[in-house]
Amino acid sequence: MTLKALAAALTLTLFTGVAHSAPPIIEEAKAACVVGERIDGYLGIIDESAASDTLRREVRDINQKRKDAYQQLASANGVPVAAAAKVTAEKLINGAPSGHCVQDASGQWVKKP
Repeated sequence: MTLKALAAALTLTLFTGVAHSAPPIIEEAKAACVVGERIDGYLGIIDESAASDTLRREVRDINQKRKDAYQQLASANGVPVAAAAKVTAEKLINGAPSGHCVQDASGQWVKKP
């Protein structure tokens, strides 16, 4: 499977399930730039001092669900898990709303204009 086809499959799976089924605490944390999309396809906590234990638990739960989805898709398509995650990360970062924080190509946190 080509990376383009893999991206389409990952996007469909994640956007209809794991990536966009975040609870309100995650959505609020993203809007406040406490949590953001990392370049490796997982959520990251940007502001540790503003992250509650509940928020940390939710981030871990979502990241585990993403990892499981990446592993399934990677296995089904004969690609490394990291490749599946990276392709999806690009989609999630590009699709993040204005004002949300995401990692740029160098791994630095930036606020989307």
